[in-house]
Amino acid sequence: MRSDEYYIVYPEGDVQEVPGRLGINQLVDINGQPLPLPISDRRIIAFRVEKISVKENRGGTETYHYLDLVSASELSAYVRR
Repeated sequence: MRSDEYYIVYPEGDVQEVPGRLGINQLVDINGQPLPLPISDRRIIAFRVEKISVKENRGGTETYHYLDLVSASELSAYVRR
């Protein structure tokens, strides 16, 4: 049986499993859930997917999404006006 697993990797190196694949430059919340755009407030903790790595093995694949913290000033561009 084949198994595909997806993970996010925080800037500090912590790893957490997420339910599915994310895209490069996609904004996600602290739990790895995609943020709906535009966002309602710039005072949230948000990350951007900066790199994706896939490791294949006999039973399936492991996809790692490496995150970068987005500053409040950067989030301003995504806030609903």
